[in-house]
Amino acid sequence: MIKAIFFDIDGTLVSFNTHIVLDSTIRAIEKARQKGILIFISTGRAKMTINNLSSLQTKNLIDGYITLNGSYCYVGDNVLCHSYICDEDIKLMLDYCRIYKKSCIFVSDNKRIIFQPDEFIEHVYYNKFKIPEIKEATSEEILSEKIIQMTPFVTSNEEQEIFNRLLNCEMGRWHPSFTDVTAKGITKKKGMFEIIKHFNIKPEETMSFGDGENDISILKYSGIGVAMGQASENVKKSADYITDSVDEDGICNAMVHFGVI
Repeated sequence: MIKAIFFDIDGTLVSFNTHIVLDSTIRAIEKARQKGILIFISTGRAKMTINNLSSLQTKNLIDGYITLNGSYCYVGDNVLCHSYICDEDIKLMLDYCRIYKKSCIFVSDNKRIIFQPDEFIEHVYYNKFKIPEIKEATSEEILSEKIIQMTPFVTSNEEQEIFNRLLNCEMGRWHPSFTDVTAKGITKKKGMFEIIKHFNIKPEETMSFGDGENDISILKYSGIGVAMGQASENVKKSADYITDSVDEDGICNAMVHFGVI
């Protein structure tokens, strides 16, 4: 019996094309909540950048959040998980960006700052995701903060090069233009572990939906892991079931398929 469902945001709950939650998804989640199933968000976004779930939030349909890929997880005002990246790896990231002229967003407890912004940031973050403009910062200002997540704008090949340098970090890509970097051992699976422990729910009593590489850990950990139809083959191989795409009622169809609603 499914007692909790975890949803990624971008490409899963929210379409990259329309940037909204489909009506079919809202109705499906409402039906699940009416059956007593808890609903959780599982995202790489920071709390302060979750700006596209008002259709669910205004109906009080969300019971808790995994944010920053498991680095910061909370239920109401209760913070269940809060992890920082070590200074050594922050310095290594800054050095890499400086040498190869890359942009990187750094997230602390209460702010987002950016090192060496370029036109990529404006195109992807500001125009596509409608994220408020981020303040530029020097390396000294960044090092004075306790950083939870780093988001360098790099290719997949460049990501591997960074991963080989940052020995105390995890990588989680959910967009072709950038990857998210968290402390070692911090993934969406870790966030899910903390949340279900809080609610005394077993992994086999959970269901999760995702479409990005950063969703793989939670898809494997859940009782039922569902990959969206437009996900990469690597993500699909990690899931128990492949549903339709986000724009083709994928969430609703999978919940019906498994008898959740």
